[in-house]
Amino acid sequence: MNIQSVAKKLKRSPTAHKGNFGRIFILAGSRGMTGAAHLAGMAALRSGAGLVTIGIPDAVYLVIARRESELMIRPLPSTKKGTLSLKGFPEIQRFCATQNVLAIGPGLSQHSTTQKLIRKVLQTTELPLVIDADGLNALKGHLKVLDACRGRAVLTPHPGEFVRVFGGKLDDSNVLRKKRALDAAQKHGAVIVLKGHRTVIAAPSGDCHINTTGNPGMATAGSGDVLTGMIAALMGQGLTHFEAACLGGHVHGLAGDMAAEKVGQISLTAGDILRFLPDAFKTVIPV
Repeated sequence: MNIQSVAKKLKRSPTAHKGNFGRIFILAGSRGMTGAAHLAGMAALRSGAGLVTIGIPDAVYLVIARRESELMIRPLPSTKKGTLSLKGFPEIQRFCATQNVLAIGPGLSQHSTTQKLIRKVLQTTELPLVIDADGLNALKGHLKVLDACRGRAVLTPHPGEFVRVFGGKLDDSNVLRKKRALDAAQKHGAVIVLKGHRTVIAAPSGDCHINTTGNPGMATAGSGDVLTGMIAALMGQGLTHFEAACLGGHVHGLAGDMAAEKVGQISLTAGDILRFLPDAFKTVIPV
């Protein structure tokens, strides 16, 4: 994958408006995990999305609504535990009809009702998808749900999530990581972003890209939420699933490298990655 060639596709026309750059809907967050929704939403905006809406449990609506004025917040019915309820499905379905990309998973929790909602949404929506975190957890033992999304999904598992969903074994071997990611991508018709040192990005076509940016400081809570928002935004701007995953992974790691130079690997946070996204994008897409 030629990252520079892909990045050139994001150059903007002088007559462009926000509707040209994608309407991104992110189902994320729950009581105690509102930060995941914030990071994913702001990463989508920092990655060029025209409009970003966060679907969040109404129980924690004010927590996220007070944080960023640029994000649109859509409160949805909650369970007693402050997670998304199945009662919100009809509204989610209606709203998806107005959107271009759906990202699902960051901070949603493993509450059984919420996991059922995730599966129901995945089985019924026709939108391009980015599935992360608790969205991936909902697929454990339910791979037929993933097959229903064939050709439309990007999955972004860390190694533990990958094994949880697809079974088998995984270690630090680059050969095994590449093989398993490619096998899963081809079997289930999804782009697989197997995170870690030298993230593997595998496409159903058999194409594979190994990301070379990033550092150990990025192994921190929320880093994956940022990547989820980035990939969704890039898909919303017209990149293919594989292109969005490759460019998103490259810029995500580049922002992490820039942040590490400033604050060091030990002190690096997901918020630092978010803050350095503008500088990272300017490196690959000169103004």
